[in-house]
Amino acid sequence: MGFYELAKVESPFDHSNRFESSYILGPYVLAGYRLLISLYCFTTLIFRLAYESDEAGQSFSYFTNLSYWGLAFYFLFAGYHTFQYARYGQAPLQKWPQLLQFLHSLYYSTVVLFPFVVTAVYWALLAPDEWFPVVYQAWSNVSVHAMNALFAFLEIVLSRAGPMPWIHIPFLIVFLGGYLGVAYITHATQGFYTYSFLNPKKDGPGIVAAYICGIAVGICVLFAVVWGIQWVKVWFFENLLGKSESRYVHDGVRKKERLQGGFEPKFAP
Repeated sequence: MGFYELAKVESPFDHSNRFESSYILGPYVLAGYRLLISLYCFTTLIFRLAYESDEAGQSFSYFTNLSYWGLAFYFLFAGYHTFQYARYGQAPLQKWPQLLQFLHSLYYSTVVLFPFVVTAVYWALLAPDEWFPVVYQAWSNVSVHAMNALFAFLEIVLSRAGPMPWIHIPFLIVFLGGYLGVAYITHATQGFYTYSFLNPKKDGPGIVAAYICGIAVGICVLFAVVWGIQWVKVWFFENLLGKSESRYVHDGVRKKERLQGGFEPKFAP
């Protein structure tokens, strides 16, 4: 079995438009929802950079911010592809080279997994004991350390994307390991640790290694949990409720105009 088969990058790719459709929402509504989430994420990121301009240069050293930028761009791209599917019956993603299709699938996996890692680590290890005294601090931290997980959960539930390929796990671990390099390069060049638990002088190298291994094991456990949720979702809607794949499969050819600048939808009612 080849790599692309293991990664579920088939030909044709995503033939039933799982990445661009929902069992619950119509395609235009799903596209609008995704673009709205993208707008909120970009607004949050830009406002935080402006408000904390003195620390803007350190922003990209934090995994929290990197993963939140990932959310913002994912929902932007996903909204665009969903809109194209709603309008024409086919998304540009389906015509991309296999490598880009694999990367999109892997991108999806990071979007539905990394926010939970960020949220769990922050509230378990880094959050202050008392609630934030300043409204801005409360809004900012809730946006990037709580609403990120909400966005990820809703993406799992609302999209028709099925269980992620298991071959994504080593890539996810490599990404997390790559961030360790960023964190320690930041310390070497700017003199601070992005996250206190990465400081070997605080609790000792053994504790730091335990935290790192724990997060690596955690991403594997989290992957299995999300995989199970996705499997149950597909089984519930397609086997129990009878929403078969066929209603989401279209040839991508425009139909006659219904309204000026619009085309007849190609999804089943």
